[in-house]
Amino acid sequence: MCICVDCRWVDRCRAYHAVEEQHEAMHLCESPDFKPINPRIVVSIASEKSESVDIEWDVRSCESFDLDSGRWLRLRPGQEVPA
Repeated sequence: MCICVDCRWVDRCRAYHAVEEQHEAMHLCESPDFKPINPRIVVSIASEKSESVDIEWDVRSCESFDLDSGRWLRLRPGQEVPA
């Protein structure tokens, strides 16, 4: 899971914006202004017998991470947290 959902910077972060792009998700912010320090984005690729490929992008570590539990949920009340 992406650590960004519990980070105070999630709605302003350029790294999270890039992850949203890869997932074709609606952006929390169209013009993020926060440049994180050393975000580590992990890309996982899985294929199923049906020949479909699932690609998952997650920020797993970041020197700018600042814990704000539930931040994403407060920004998008009623929506499911991205997995």
